[in-house]
Amino acid sequence: MATLTFDNIGKTFPNGTTAVANVSFTLEDGEFVVMVGPSGCGKSTLLRMAAGLESLNSGKMMLNGRDITHVEPQDRDIAMVFQNYALYPHMTVYDNMAFSLQQRAMEKGKIDQLVRGAAQMLDLVPYLKRKPGVLSGGQRQRVAMGRAIVRHPTAFLMDEPLSNLDAKLRVQMRGELKLLNQRLAVTTLYVTHDQVEAMTMGDRVAVLKPVKNAGESNLQQIDTPQRLYDRPVNIFVAGFIGSPAMNFVKVTLSAGDRGVVATLLNTRIHIPVTPDRALQAYLGKTVIMGIRPEAFRVCPAEEQLFCFPISVIEALGSDTFVFFDVPTPQVELEDNINEHGLLAHEPTHRLVARIPPAVAAQRDRPLPLSLYTEQLHWFDCQTNVAIRD
Repeated sequence: MATLTFDNIGKTFPNGTTAVANVSFTLEDGEFVVMVGPSGCGKSTLLRMAAGLESLNSGKMMLNGRDITHVEPQDRDIAMVFQNYALYPHMTVYDNMAFSLQQRAMEKGKIDQLVRGAAQMLDLVPYLKRKPGVLSGGQRQRVAMGRAIVRHPTAFLMDEPLSNLDAKLRVQMRGELKLLNQRLAVTTLYVTHDQVEAMTMGDRVAVLKPVKNAGESNLQQIDTPQRLYDRPVNIFVAGFIGSPAMNFVKVTLSAGDRGVVATLLNTRIHIPVTPDRALQAYLGKTVIMGIRPEAFRVCPAEEQLFCFPISVIEALGSDTFVFFDVPTPQVELEDNINEHGLLAHEPTHRLVARIPPAVAAQRDRPLPLSLYTEQLHWFDCQTNVAIRD
């Protein structure tokens, strides 16, 4: 069992690219932590540094209180599972799983016991004499995990191990991996670009973003999945966590009889003052309002706040997503600004709402929508930081 600590980690490549800057967090004993973020946010680099495959420019790493910053990979007692399985094609499943133990000159009886124990745990016993080439993708991934398990490492590192699997098998393997972690209780750091995978698997989730210079930090927020969803610290986290992504619109705040009023396209949205006391400091100012798709509700025409023609309908069976365009400029987020500093899209904002499948939405026909105002999120226009008590 172990704790793994990243203490102010930084990595700049020889060409001047800053991959990781000022990252600090700790994995507690037996915890399953998922790092998630877009391409280039440094998650795989952090994982490789933890394994000893990349050097650090600044900071240090601690494993159970021991400084492993400059310890060789083979001396860290950390096992890694790769995206591409990295199995020896000429060896059987048994030999692939036993190889690292044989390199340690472990007694044959002990090797057999460890390999067969891991194979039983992973349902690989019928395949021990087969070679990787005749196995399915899911079976190969189990072999890769079995090879790590037999070592009984202090910690696991997993670099997008499910990304090569088809959608159905990926869902199945997510559950199996989580159950495996609960049985082994080994500290695990897991990397993925799939935020659904992160939310369903992690005890905690670390949201990372690319950095432009060494003065920033990749790590935006690390918390439980539910708190990331309910209380994102900034627009980046709010927009990254949740599928479909949160909608953002600019509104002007003013005082109302029952609290704060947000004005959008001449529509006045009354916000109860109790849950949003912090908004009173922004009266008379423009802020960014975040609306998750499920914060919309279909309503009678007399209650509507939005009633624009539906441009796209996505019927998923259990839910329906409807997209509609509003004549207001898109909020200037970093990921929709091009290299010239201009909006990458037309100044019309497309919003998405999640509605019950029983609602008969029709393309090019208006749908009256209101909001669950207690579910709205608020952000400062200048800092993009969440506004709340």
